[in-house]
Amino acid sequence: MRIAIDAMGGDNAPKIVVEGALAAAKEWKDVHIILVGNSAAIEAHLTERPANLTIHHTEEVIEAEDEPVKAVRRKKDASMVVAGRLVREKKAEAMISAGNTGALMTTGLLVVGRIPGIERPALAPMIPTMDGNGVLALDLGANMDATAEQLIQYAIMGSIYRSKVHGIVKPRVGLLNVGTEATKGNELTKAAYPLMEQAPIHFVGNVESSQVLRAKCDVIVCDGFAGNIMLKSLEGAASTIFSAIKQEFTKTFFTKLAAAVLKPGLTKFRKKLDYNEHGAAPFLGIDGLVLKSHGSSDANAIKNAVRQARVALQNDLVGTISAEISHGKRDITT
Repeated sequence: MRIAIDAMGGDNAPKIVVEGALAAAKEWKDVHIILVGNSAAIEAHLTERPANLTIHHTEEVIEAEDEPVKAVRRKKDASMVVAGRLVREKKAEAMISAGNTGALMTTGLLVVGRIPGIERPALAPMIPTMDGNGVLALDLGANMDATAEQLIQYAIMGSIYRSKVHGIVKPRVGLLNVGTEATKGNELTKAAYPLMEQAPIHFVGNVESSQVLRAKCDVIVCDGFAGNIMLKSLEGAASTIFSAIKQEFTKTFFTKLAAAVLKPGLTKFRKKLDYNEHGAAPFLGIDGLVLKSHGSSDANAIKNAVRQARVALQNDLVGTISAEISHGKRDITT
């Protein structure tokens, strides 16, 4: 399993990316990691060279502030674009990047290409839940608008992902809405609801955003506009809560003592909500495995992204989605 990693993408590249890739190469010998980027910059942080790790040299880098489409079209030798080209040319089965999200989406579409029959690929990150299993949410920002038919494709792809990658036998699929009743919502959700009921998925109805963290479903489907607002709201709320707790616990000697007692539990809770534990978000619908790591990922997040890619490849995620979309049916219990 050859996995190309954009070594130059992300807030802490290439150091953190190289550290995470090295840890993954040492952990999983059945994976061959290709670090794509400036070889001198990569080698400066490479403490050892396992046999299953190689470097593919490139000169250019897509920066966070670059306009996605222009950057992908003009910077042909950028690490992200070259990684995508390796996937398209079947020289790698997957690619991972913590770089510019828009540019990675563009790379997926223009360089790797879509699965035939998929109208729009979806960004599908895991949102942590109280039971520790998480919920796969899509689309969370790849497309601001969507049709009811596209939401059905998101639902099918998300269901396959949770089945193949996480081993859930019958993933529960929910539709993000302002109420649980079938008649609630805007024109998009009202049109999507009956189609969801007929789709080859285990549809559990509308799910309100307040119930997402309570694990009311395994997959939550929405358009990119609503999904991105939900994600940013959850991230902002979590960050604010942890900051407030820290402030309260450091006010006096007695609150510091209380903090010392509660620290193990709070650390465990924070870890449950940490994106680094989930690795990366796949762009589902691309004709090759493309994973987006958080821009501020640490080495553990990069390693977890490799683990995620490895499991997806072992279970032929892309092939299964392609077969389902082309044939229009599947057994969701497999």
